[in-house]
Amino acid sequence: MIIAGLIALPITMRLEKVAKGETIPGQHAPKPALMPAPAPKPDARIVRLRSFFAKLRCPVAYLAQDFVEAADDNQLDWRLLPSISVVESGGGKAARNNNIFGWNNGNQLFPTLRAGINQVAFKLGKSSLYRDRDSAGKLRIYNPDESYVHTVMDVMNRISPVVNLESMSRVVRRQNEFVYAAD
Repeated sequence: MIIAGLIALPITMRLEKVAKGETIPGQHAPKPALMPAPAPKPDARIVRLRSFFAKLRCPVAYLAQDFVEAADDNQLDWRLLPSISVVESGGGKAARNNNIFGWNNGNQLFPTLRAGINQVAFKLGKSSLYRDRDSAGKLRIYNPDESYVHTVMDVMNRISPVVNLESMSRVVRRQNEFVYAAD
């Protein structure tokens, strides 16, 4: 009887610890269930650019992320390339040879639209002709027509009057005007 009690006591204590969620000597604590990482917040510039292209029914709307990434890779204002494409080809509506920028008077052939975006972004950001100039300076060289800079800059401001959208959390529309609200 005493022997039966001595054997039953450790089993009973072990069951109590398991019921309470305590760890048992010689065993590791159970690992908590892994929670999936929250989805990354979408880049507000890409969202804004897709919306802008969609309103104009531009066929290049699906390339919004490519425009933003190419601008980032080449230290350009993220609105510059899309604005040039809207002015030069209606955002791809009148493009020839995958050239939505009118590059080389519209005669430049690009293998794909993405290749054109990346090549023009590289030239505007890295070539000695355009490097170290602000957007207006780049545009004066891109097209020397006096009204060109104003036209493209107007489109840039229609895409977004704010260059850095990261500080904005939401846009609230009130009676035909935009109010930018931060958290």
